[in-house]
Amino acid sequence: MIYSLLFVNNLNVSVNLIFRKFMEFYSFSTLIGVVHFFTQTIVIMIEKKLKYEDRLVHFAAETIGFCKTLPKDNVGEYYANQLIRSTGSSALHYGEAQGTNTVKDFIHKVSNVVKELKETRVAMKIIAYTKIGDSESGKKLLEEVEELIAIGARMILNKKK
Repeated sequence: MIYSLLFVNNLNVSVNLIFRKFMEFYSFSTLIGVVHFFTQTIVIMIEKKLKYEDRLVHFAAETIGFCKTLPKDNVGEYYANQLIRSTGSSALHYGEAQGTNTVKDFIHKVSNVVKELKETRVAMKIIAYTKIGDSESGKKLLEEVEELIAIGARMILNKKK
């Protein structure tokens, strides 16, 4: 288990040396606890990334449903098209961010996610102000976009540290 954990992290350190040094100071049960902690931490990090992606996808899908409640006139179609593009684009940009090779590229891609979400927020506020579409659904989407922006911004700040 230790070897696979080290291999995953691409460490070029002797497994035996690490094991011997660790065992000089700690018991075997402590070692198992440490390994368990790191594997759980890795699983939690992966789940958080998937949850954000899932929220973006769900948000885009819910926005499509909301757009169907907008009037079928020029204004309704304009904002429906705008919302569909910006919400879909935010999810797609995050998909690109997950495949980046550098921190700088990741920050750039997630910045695009946040920009698209802010664009969505402004369009949602205009729709709410003009009182077109399903207002209850619009309020929920506006709350969700605020949370998604905050999460994206926090991801950027954490990567810059």
